Amino acid sequence: MVTPFPGGVGISGLRVYDWPAVDGLCGGSPHVHLACAECYFVVAGEGSVQTLTRRGFAETPLREGTVAWFTPGTIHRLVNGGGLRIIVIMQNSGLPEAGDAVFPFPAEVLADAETYAAHARAGDEESARRRRDLALEGFLELRRRAEAGENALDEFYRAAVRLKQGVLDDWEKRWRAGALASAERTGEHLDRLRDGDIGHLADADIHVTRAEGPQRFGMCGRLDVHDPAEGRSPHGQA
Repeated sequence: MVTPFPGGVGISGLRVYDWPAVDGLCGGSPHVHLACAECYFVVAGEGSVQTLTRRGFAETPLREGTVAWFTPGTIHRLVNGGGLRIIVIMQNSGLPEAGDAVFPFPAEVLADAETYAAHARAGDEESARRRRDLALEGFLELRRRAEAGENALDEFYRAAVRLKQGVLDDWEKRWRAGALASAERTGEHLDRLRDGDIGHLADADIHVTRAEGPQRFGMCGRLDVHDPAEGRSPHGQA
């Protein structure tokens, strides 16, 4: 049996892009998650995370030791002030990196699913830069409109939900197999403990996983992706 990460979360190691953008800052692609929260634990360097919500625009400093997290609907952009490295903890078995992410591209791109998909793909540095720059263009426009009092965020949210309608059933499967199953397993363990049943403790073991292959071009930087399915026990059990 595959032993999932605690709590049914996903983790990735992230080296934030140091590519300069049109506003003179270096960093990743602005994007939003529709169903998942995400947490940053800064392990090296410094920078910030820019966020845009109905509460307005904010910029939160990041430095070694900072732990910052945000809830669904928070459009976020990582800014690299120098050597910024982060451990990313993601809800629902890493669903944010596995589909629950929408870039705030300009409205005409968001309006067409095929056009959006073509711009959202990134397999090398050149395409990742293009994607980042287009997402930043839309993000800066959203910020301008929001600060002018326009209802720009709700328009973006509705467009984002339309783009993801076809994959919501797949997201639910991941949630049921991951976070929900983990919570239910804890409930079962508590029931056993109340009855004095120590059976599940006999399965105690340690599991180790390494990053999957070479770093990927992620939304915010180069990713070390970890999959608990690749985890192995020193005692020969998966």
